[in-house]
Amino acid sequence: MAESIDENFTRTVSTLVRRPRALDSGLSPDRALELFDAQLGSRHLDFAARWLRAEGAGFYTIGSAGHESNAAVAGALRSTDPALLHYRSGAFYLERARAVGGSNPIRDVLLGVVASTADPIAGGRHKVFGRADLAVIPQTSTIASHLPRAVGVAFSTVRASKLGVASAWPMDAVTVCSFGDASANHSTAQGAINTAIHSAYQGVPIPLLFVCEDNGLGISVRTPAGWIETTFRSRPGLEYFHADGSDLEATHAASTAAVDWVRRHRRPAFLHLGTVRLMGHAGSDVESSYRSPAEIVAEFGRDPLIGTATLLIDAGILTPTEVVQRYERKRSEVMAVARDCVRAEHLTDAAAVMAPLTEVSAAVVNTRSEEIELPPDSTLAQAINAALKHILARYPQAILFGEDVARKGGVYGVTRGLMAESGSVRVFDTVLDEQSILGLAAGAGVSGLLPIAEIQYLAYLHNAADQLRGEAATLQFFSNRSYRNPMIVRIAGYGYQKGFGGHFHNDNAIAALRDIPGIVVASPSRPDDAAAMLLACASAAEQHGAVCVFLEPIALYHSRDLYEDGDGDWLAGGWTSPVQIGKARTYGEGADLTIVTFGNGVPMSLRVARELSVQGIEVCVVDLRWLAPLPVDDVLAQARLSGRVLVVDETRRTGGVSEGVVTALIDAGWRGSLRRVTSADSFVPLGDAALEVLLSQETVMTAALEMLRDRGAQAEL
Repeated sequence: MAESIDENFTRTVSTLVRRPRALDSGLSPDRALELFDAQLGSRHLDFAARWLRAEGAGFYTIGSAGHESNAAVAGALRSTDPALLHYRSGAFYLERARAVGGSNPIRDVLLGVVASTADPIAGGRHKVFGRADLAVIPQTSTIASHLPRAVGVAFSTVRASKLGVASAWPMDAVTVCSFGDASANHSTAQGAINTAIHSAYQGVPIPLLFVCEDNGLGISVRTPAGWIETTFRSRPGLEYFHADGSDLEATHAASTAAVDWVRRHRRPAFLHLGTVRLMGHAGSDVESSYRSPAEIVAEFGRDPLIGTATLLIDAGILTPTEVVQRYERKRSEVMAVARDCVRAEHLTDAAAVMAPLTEVSAAVVNTRSEEIELPPDSTLAQAINAALKHILARYPQAILFGEDVARKGGVYGVTRGLMAESGSVRVFDTVLDEQSILGLAAGAGVSGLLPIAEIQYLAYLHNAADQLRGEAATLQFFSNRSYRNPMIVRIAGYGYQKGFGGHFHNDNAIAALRDIPGIVVASPSRPDDAAAMLLACASAAEQHGAVCVFLEPIALYHSRDLYEDGDGDWLAGGWTSPVQIGKARTYGEGADLTIVTFGNGVPMSLRVARELSVQGIEVCVVDLRWLAPLPVDDVLAQARLSGRVLVVDETRRTGGVSEGVVTALIDAGWRGSLRRVTSADSFVPLGDAALEVLLSQETVMTAALEMLRDRGAQAEL
C-alpha cells in the first residue's frame, strides 16, 4: 500500500521552482548530497520495513520518518565518537556507516527487521541500531534507559586516560545520546541529565551531547508546545542549541556548533531538534484514532526530505527531476535488498537464541578466584575491604564508587581507607541516585574500565533495577557479544539488624535479581569466602564481561563469634582457599539431614547443626554462596547422602531463593524428603517486630525436628 508521505514527496518536489541561493559556508555540495543520501536511505528503509511486515517477513516497523535530520548530527561527529541512539535514528546510522565504510548499512538494518541470524549486531535477537566498528552501542526500547549509561561512557572517556588505561574511545571523544521529547520527561532521563550537570559543576569532565528529537508526541500523548525549550534552554550547566529539523543547513550548523562546544569544553550540552513524526509511531499504530486527517497532512510540509530537496534545488546542485530520480534509485536499491532479506535465515532453537548468554555462563562457572592473604581476625567487612584493595591493585582499570564510599569509607566502614590508598580518581562518591550509579557502571564497563558500584541498601536497588535488567545484562545478548560491560555491583542487604531502620535497611527481597538471565549473584556469609568470591567476580568480569551482583549481609559485617561469645569462630585470617563461581561450601557429613542455606542462614544453621549433633544427629550444612548460578550439583550430592533436604531461606516465602532451590532439585529428579523454612511474605517492620516475620534459629530448629520426626514415623511404618 502506498504511503501518503511517499506520494507527497514526489508530487511536491516535481513542482518545485528554483529560488537561487548559495549553500551555507559550512555545508559543501558534496556533504549536502551525502547527508541527503542517508536521509533517502532511512526513508526507504521505513517503507521497506512496512512492506516486509505486510509480506509476513518483517517484525519491526518503528521508523525514522520525519527524524532524518539526525543524519546531520552524525555528520558533525567523528566516526569514533560513541553513540547511544534513539530508535528513530536510521539516517544517523546510515551516515555513520558511510563515514566508516566497509559495511552495507541498508542490508544491516533490514537483516535486523527480519530477525536474521546474519544481522551483524544482534544476530536475529532484536532490531537495534548498533555495530562495534561504528562505535554505535545498541539500546533496548526501555524509555530513556540508555541515558545513564551515556553519562558513564562520557565520564569514562576521560577517566580512562587519567588512569593510564586503554579505553574503547579516544580521550577527546564526544559521546552522543539521542531520545524523544516524551522520553525527556522520564525520571531516568532527568536523573542522567542532572548527574551530568552535577558532575560537570564540580569540574568533572563529561563530554556528552544530549540530542532531543522533539516531534511533539509520545505515541498518542502530546508534549505541550514549547515544553522542551522551556525546560532545557536556561538550565544552568547545560549549554543549549536548537534547530528546525526540517532544515538541513540549520541542523548541520547547530549540530556542528554543539559538538565543537562539547569537545572543546568537555561539558554536557543539549541539542534540541524540532522534528515531525510521519507515518505514526509504528506500523500497528492507528494514528487517525488520536489525530485529525488535517493535522496529519499539515505536517507533510515539515518533511525533512522535502526541506533538503528544496535546498539542493535552490543551490543548483540538483534539478527537481534529478531529486526524484535519486529518490527512486534509492527505493530500488533498498527494495532489492529487502526482497533478498525475505529469504534470510532465522534463529530456530533455544540454544541458538541463548548462545551469547550460555557462552558467558559456561566461561564464568569455570572462573576461580586468586588467593589472598587476609589480616588476622578479619571480619566480613574487613575481608571485603582487603579484597577490594587487592582488586584495585591488581586491575589498574578498576574504579570503586557509590554513595559515601570514599571519604566516609562506607556506612559500615567496608571501604574505609581505600580512597587514601588508591586515590580519588579511582575511589569516589557519587550523587544519591541509584539509576545514575548503575548507569555509570554500565557506561564505564563498555568503555574499558572495571567498575565496582555500591548500592547502599538492597531496598534502594529496586528503583534502578532496569539498569541491570534492561541495559547491563542484555548488552552481550543484543550485540551477539560484540560489546560487553563488565561490572560488579556491591549491595548491602538482608535483615537482622536488631530492628534498626525497618524495611529500607532490612530488605530481604531479591526476586528482581534472580530472574535476570546471565548475571552472577554472589551471597557470601563468612569472611574468607567473601574475599575469595569477590576476587572471582572481578576475574569473571574482567575476563568474560560478566555482570556480577555481590550481596553483603549487613548483620554479619562485624560478627566475630559463631557459637558462644568470644569464640572468634566467624573470623578469618591468612591465605584464602580458591573459590569457583557456582560452587557451594559444605560443613559436616550429614547422614541424617542436609540443610541448604546462604547468608545469615549459614550461622543459624550451623548452630542448629551443633545442637542436633549433641543428640547424635548428623547434619550437613550446604552454604550455596552463589544464588546465580545455583550450585545444584553440589546440593544434590549432599542431599543424596541423607535423603532429606531442608532449605533455610531468609528471603520471603513467595519469590524467595528457596523456590528456585526446590524447583531445581525437583527438575534434577530429586525424590527424597524436601521442606523449606523462610521469612514471611512481609515487609520488615521497625524494632523487635522484625523478629516476628524474619527467619530465626528457632524456626530452623523446629523445621529440622519436624523433618526428623517424619523420618521416625516413616521408619515405624
